[in-house]
Amino acid sequence: MSIALTSGQRSYWTRHRRRRVVGKVAAVIFGIGLLIWTPLPVYNMLLIALDADAAEFTGSILPPDPNLDSFRSVWTEDFWLMDHFWHQFGNSIYLGIATMVLTVLIGSLASFALSRMRLRKGWIVTDFALLTYVLPTAFLAIPFVHIMHQYGLSDSLWAVIAAQVTFATPYAILILNQYGRLIPMELDEAAKVDGASPLQVYLRLYMPLMAPALVAVGVYALLLAWNEYLYQYLLLSSTRNMTVAVALNQFFDSDEAPWNYMMAIAMIYSLPPIAIYFGLRRFMVAGLTIGGIKG
Repeated sequence: MSIALTSGQRSYWTRHRRRRVVGKVAAVIFGIGLLIWTPLPVYNMLLIALDADAAEFTGSILPPDPNLDSFRSVWTEDFWLMDHFWHQFGNSIYLGIATMVLTVLIGSLASFALSRMRLRKGWIVTDFALLTYVLPTAFLAIPFVHIMHQYGLSDSLWAVIAAQVTFATPYAILILNQYGRLIPMELDEAAKVDGASPLQVYLRLYMPLMAPALVAVGVYALLLAWNEYLYQYLLLSSTRNMTVAVALNQFFDSDEAPWNYMMAIAMIYSLPPIAIYFGLRRFMVAGLTIGGIKG
């Protein structure tokens, strides 16, 4: 049975279909533009890294005479500003992993105490921890540097690690605390009936069930330390203790900055976080989405 539409109804559905088509076309155009714009800086970095003239801007879409000399120089450390590149790269990895491990450890212990041991007014710890984000980290740089000098930790990777753990832990406590509330308390009670101590409950029950959130928090802490520059610049002075992020700043001290070397180093430096993201993105999405739900 067909239903006759009035002229007004036909006009309404015609406008509705037209708006849907226009919306889809606009979304496609926006998606294509975003797809082109997003990797454009990375592609420009690659063009500069492949340019033998070390030009800041190549002015071409495709490299006119591409070569891998800049990447080869980084690998062999045959440029005077890259004498300790791989050692500095190792410092960056050490800094990131130490920050990740300490953040996960402190955050998981705090969230276990707050969500599983039923501490009275435990919410105060979470709320006060988040107050550390009220002040920008740049405002705390000078006091933190002064404190590190007082404790004899100047020019030490552990000074930077302490700063990064301080800034990453409140977020870790928030995510892990919310995620931990989704785990039924009956599991803890059953484990205690079987004679498990709080430490055994934490290691054998809590930590395995918290794996997605722990991965999300750990990757966040690692990337925070990997991309940080201000505290590394203020706290690390010797070449042997520098990270790659700080060492790149030395290239601007030369008369002519070798842009091809800088871009080659930047691209190599970006590979570990990219590999970590694509390797653990499934766990990160699960931890962030579920951990963001209030129990």
